[in-house]
Amino acid sequence: MAYKITDECIACGACTEACPVDAIKEGDGKYEINADECIECGACAEACPVSAPVAD
Repeated sequence: MAYKITDECIACGACTEACPVDAIKEGDGKYEINADECIECGACAEACPVSAPVAD
């Protein structure tokens, strides 16, 4: 399952820097993960200070 970013996102950008496949882009008020590009590695979840990325 691809990861998704919850409303806990504070739009700090830590997840985008951690993503090895650039599947995360800035969205409307929070970042969003492209499920088709996500390789489910969990790097975004590890990098996030508020645990916003979760397995979908």
